[in-house]
Amino acid sequence: MIDARLRAKILVGVNMKRIIVSICVLLVLSTAAFAQTRSRTTRRGSQTSKTAKPESAPAVSQVKIDGATKVAEQIKNLTRFLYILGGVARGIEDVDLAAKSNQASPAALQTNEQNKAVVKTSLENVRVGLDQLEIYFRSTPELQGYYVKLVGSASGAADAEAQAAAGHFDQSGRTLITVVNRLADVLVLIK
Repeated sequence: MIDARLRAKILVGVNMKRIIVSICVLLVLSTAAFAQTRSRTTRRGSQTSKTAKPESAPAVSQVKIDGATKVAEQIKNLTRFLYILGGVARGIEDVDLAAKSNQASPAALQTNEQNKAVVKTSLENVRVGLDQLEIYFRSTPELQGYYVKLVGSASGAADAEAQAAAGHFDQSGRTLITVVNRLADVLVLIK
């Protein structure tokens, strides 16, 4: 019996180390991944004509490339996040199970709660990044046609955020997979 308790404490300790390392990686990726940069364009001071000139093909093409690049960055960020979330969610579940059978130490429980908070904050960052992407597509005339397919990505991330808040981290990850699928569909349309 003492051997089983000792083994359980060691298992929880090892899992906690894995969770802490995963959370650190998650924090680094989420802060770097969701730092959005806005491309600046300059306008000429005077125009020679009062009528609007049609946009040139290279300018429209460049806007599409920029939009596709932003979508691809979100896909990369989300897939990395999902990979890490899988391991972290498993660790959180393991500690929660150990807590139900009174085999988790108070320090492990406290660390587990901190890990849950970090995951929830990271999901909020995901949602904010997708909100910014939707706003970019909605406000860029050349990309508004693709916005119809993109809309709902941020609300999917908000659903994942709510699921994590309820303690359903695995389901939260599954919801984010549908968001990645939506982003991939948009990327295919942009070509």
